[in-house]
Amino acid sequence: MGGGGGEDQKATKRSIPPYMKAISGSIGGVVEATCLQPIDVIKTRLQLDRSGAYRGIGHCGTTIARSEGVRALWKGLTPFATHLTLKYTLRMGSNAVFQTAFKDAETGRISNQARLVSGFGAGVLEALMIVTPFEVVKIRLQQQRGLSPELLKYKGPVNCAIMIVREEGLRGLWAGAAPTVMRNGTNQAAMFTAKNAFDVVLWKKHEGDGKVLQPWQSMVSGFLAGTVGPICTGPFDVVKTRLMAQGSSGADAKYKGMIHAIRTIYAEEGLRALWKGLLPRLMRIPPGQAIMWAVADQVIGFYERRHLQNAPL
Repeated sequence: MGGGGGEDQKATKRSIPPYMKAISGSIGGVVEATCLQPIDVIKTRLQLDRSGAYRGIGHCGTTIARSEGVRALWKGLTPFATHLTLKYTLRMGSNAVFQTAFKDAETGRISNQARLVSGFGAGVLEALMIVTPFEVVKIRLQQQRGLSPELLKYKGPVNCAIMIVREEGLRGLWAGAAPTVMRNGTNQAAMFTAKNAFDVVLWKKHEGDGKVLQPWQSMVSGFLAGTVGPICTGPFDVVKTRLMAQGSSGADAKYKGMIHAIRTIYAEEGLRALWKGLLPRLMRIPPGQAIMWAVADQVIGFYERRHLQNAPL
């Protein structure tokens, strides 16, 4: 009995609490948002470009900077940074809670299936509670063209949110929720599972072992883990952007829902259009995951060494 209790106590001691995962994610989110916002602006403009005004990533970026000013590449940064911070807090924290529920009571281990389910659950939660309304506001701000503030419909993130609710109702802030849920759920299922696998295979790092990865090691694992999701979820991301940009104006809306949007885009623009913006997504998401995990792993590693291993800092 005593030996079993000691093992249970040891397993409890070696467990990283969900709040620490949440804190690590929030700090990483702030750093990521500041570094990578211009790529996100370019991705959104390319996805909304039906007339072929932009000839590629470089041309899109230089056109925005030339016609609207360099600061336009950081349009929507306030909602984006807030959104990333809250998103990573919820993502990391809820994933940790789900994984705790799936842990083997005796060994404390988690199966890959449980990691996938936990990641998908975390992605669904973040999509419904945080991602959708923040991205609706961000995309509406990013699609505005022009330098003169008085000519812009939305004057800022708060004004944008208020106008959407006033003109389209509260549901307007959740335009494109279905493809967002599918995109984020699939992304996080793949990302958390892949990140753990790369840490184990490349660096022999297991959660709770007290080993702190070097930032560059975390960046490699995070970058590789962040590449799979965008390729698999490209159509969901394009549809999400189109639905969010058009709003929810009833009979006047071009796209009636996720499936209708996929069919319409395929019929009018071809199969490749469903992966529009994939390259800038690959330029933003894997580097973003590299930055976020480099920060998050240091925070978690600090906690592991101080509270789980009592190792010198």
